[in-house]
Amino acid sequence: MTAPTDSTDTARYRLPRSVVPSHYDLVLEPDLDAATFIGSVRVDVEVVEPVDEIVLNALDLEIGTASLVGPNGTTLVGTVTYDPDTERALIGLDDAAAPGQWRLELTFAGELNDKLVGFYKSTYTDDDGTTHTIATSQMESTHARRAFPCWDEPDFKATFGVTLVVAEGLTALSNAAEIGDEATDGGRRRVRFATTMKMSTYLVAFVVGPLDVTDAVMTKSGVPIRVAHPRGKGHLTQYALDAAVFSLDFFSEWFDLPYAGDKLDLVAVPDFAFGAMENVGCVTFREVLLLIDPATATQPELERLVDVVAHELAHMWFGNLVTMGWWEGIWLNEAFATFMEMLATDAYKPEWQRWVSFGLSRTAAFDVDALAATRPIEFPVISPEDAEGMFDLLTYEKGAAVLRMLEQFLGPDVFRDGLRTYMQTHQYGNTRTADLWDAIESASGEPVRRVMDTWIYQGGFPVVGLSLERDGATIRLTQQRFMVLDPAGAEPDTSQWAVPVTLRFGRGDDTFDERVLLDADTVTVDLDAPADWVVVNVDGSGFYRVRYSAEARDLLVEHRHELSAIERYGLVDDAWALVLADELDAPAFVALCEALAADEDDVSVWQRIAGGLGSLDRIVADSARSAWAARVRHIAGPALELLGWEAAATDDERRRQLRATLVGLLGTVGADDAVVARARAVHDRHLAGESGLDPAVVAAAVDVVAAHGSADDFYVFVARMTDAPTPQESMRYMYALADFPGEAEHQRLLEMSLTEAIRTQNAAFVLRRAMFNRANGPAAWSFLRSRWDEVTERLPSMSLVRMAEGIRAMSTPELAADVEAFFAEHPMPQATKTLAQHLEAMRVNVGLREREAHRIAAAVAD
Repeated sequence: MTAPTDSTDTARYRLPRSVVPSHYDLVLEPDLDAATFIGSVRVDVEVVEPVDEIVLNALDLEIGTASLVGPNGTTLVGTVTYDPDTERALIGLDDAAAPGQWRLELTFAGELNDKLVGFYKSTYTDDDGTTHTIATSQMESTHARRAFPCWDEPDFKATFGVTLVVAEGLTALSNAAEIGDEATDGGRRRVRFATTMKMSTYLVAFVVGPLDVTDAVMTKSGVPIRVAHPRGKGHLTQYALDAAVFSLDFFSEWFDLPYAGDKLDLVAVPDFAFGAMENVGCVTFREVLLLIDPATATQPELERLVDVVAHELAHMWFGNLVTMGWWEGIWLNEAFATFMEMLATDAYKPEWQRWVSFGLSRTAAFDVDALAATRPIEFPVISPEDAEGMFDLLTYEKGAAVLRMLEQFLGPDVFRDGLRTYMQTHQYGNTRTADLWDAIESASGEPVRRVMDTWIYQGGFPVVGLSLERDGATIRLTQQRFMVLDPAGAEPDTSQWAVPVTLRFGRGDDTFDERVLLDADTVTVDLDAPADWVVVNVDGSGFYRVRYSAEARDLLVEHRHELSAIERYGLVDDAWALVLADELDAPAFVALCEALAADEDDVSVWQRIAGGLGSLDRIVADSARSAWAARVRHIAGPALELLGWEAAATDDERRRQLRATLVGLLGTVGADDAVVARARAVHDRHLAGESGLDPAVVAAAVDVVAAHGSADDFYVFVARMTDAPTPQESMRYMYALADFPGEAEHQRLLEMSLTEAIRTQNAAFVLRRAMFNRANGPAAWSFLRSRWDEVTERLPSMSLVRMAEGIRAMSTPELAADVEAFFAEHPMPQATKTLAQHLEAMRVNVGLREREAHRIAAAVAD
């Protein structure tokens, strides 16, 4: 299998190579009150061949003057025209420029937009009620062109010297260290920054506003790290600083290459469309992912912060130092940063068992990749809209999962050696996927490219079937593509993968490991004696599902104490996937959960059990709900009773989170009156300001109270969302508002989502969760449909398709038909593939309801 070739349409969006930039001197002067900016840029360029026109990117900018200056002082005057469809500025010269070194000089002006891209405005309100404005930037993927005219493609790497002209009293930050701060005649300050390393335009950053900055903390190699934050939040910065210092040191050692920047600022931005952005030396974050109080945060909240910090700092090597040549290779950036974040977080907090909890992320990628509407990890990218569509679960989580599979199959040291060679060979340059496989293949001596091409250039994944023959003395493995919904009338899928299968089998008190490269339809493994049991996908490192025969699955349940937590997780996860694919009925899945729950004590396994039971809860008929809730209480109640509500001194963070998971499951799906009452009591104590409460249980109590909440509770939650002492608590209350059962409260939330009460960066996720509300989800869809123009005008473009994920909950044929008809008339060109996946997943859930609702009702009635 080979990489797909670029379409001829690509040339329409790719800039000509006749003029190549090497250095930008950029001056920007934002006016925060007027929400505008003016600027100038001088770009050192090489003219490769005679040209009378220079083509570069510019969008929503008004270019004033344009000239091209030669080394001998020759000046060619430029006339500017625009091509909005391709987001280009064309500078016609009054004479041809000969090959050689020139300097392009431009002046320009623009607006600080409210779309959270390019150079945009953000606001926050301080403790005194005063509103402050910040100018900040988000250039990835193709938005630097909104901030300054440039060659906005990843392989046009250059160095940047940035100067920001700002009002007195404002903090100014950019990619490199500050080297000058001078007063101007106009009563402003001219802040100059050192020249950056050679990098792509999407990594340029500038932030201006009323921010405070912590003192620098030094890494082992002397890199100063600071956190910039809205005023009054300095007490929430230390945890992120510690994680950043650890991560930068960890990656410097792991890659055997020093960090290439001269400083590192982590900037908390009040309005931010993504989670964070890896700008060289000036990483921007949502506040909730940078500012935290570890005394009141839950373990997942702490883990998420460390993950994101580590992810962005991994990019300083993967993405920033070595960059994909074009956007089809964005997975090289994001999958590796996701993989490396797991390594770093696992090293930072081994007790969190990060590779076990990664199972939840891998499940989300499985769910998408099991659809006919999936895509390969790498596929041709032509337009800016195509580039936006690459930032999804398949790029991040599936990409990271297949890298983990390769690392575990080759061995961590061999894998790292290949990566070090790759980084050292290509630093400051651009690469293609094959460059990576060649480096790892050289280090390992294994056919890495042949194996990995089957995972990168075709969508989907296999299910590995296991059966035991000769009374357990022969293991037969098969593979076929796993799909939850076979396309009607489609030909049988003959896709094959080179699957690095890992096995462990038991015989008496002994266990044995085997590795098999399954690169055909079937392979057999002959043992010297029968196995008592066999588990496939040891430690959950492979990106494939497993279809056990009934006999093999029963043996694993019987010997579950021989399995690791992630292997037990996989047993539940694979069984639920078979339910969605109509290969296992829902009562059999519930029975499996019941068998495992008898003595299960791992939070990740319980989270997967809770996820499956929660999905079934949405399709159970009202007439069976009481009996269904009783069944859930029977499954989960004994575990909470054994664990107790109060944390013991010996409880680690995962055990605390297990307690919260059980409280949440029993208090919502299980409708356990005693748990609901106890959760409300915990919540009341929390609101009263009682200290010492377990943050995990408090967070679970918030969700339980919301699921049974009254109108009075709703307004308490709104007030707490607004006045919460930390970003994490604010988010807990905000998202829990979507779970209230009352129609009036739900409608109130929907209206709030389109006002300043909920920031635009969060509104899409609130609306998504509102559609998953069992009682009121259809009303949320109706609201979204009727207010579509307002929603799309207000919310950031990239967040819309994430909001649309909520349509998966529209699982009746009538609702699904309405959704299908609506999106046939209202496409999402920035995320065509992802929207198609949401629509298909919705159809899967319609089928699930039609097949399994009556089966569940019959099973719980027995």
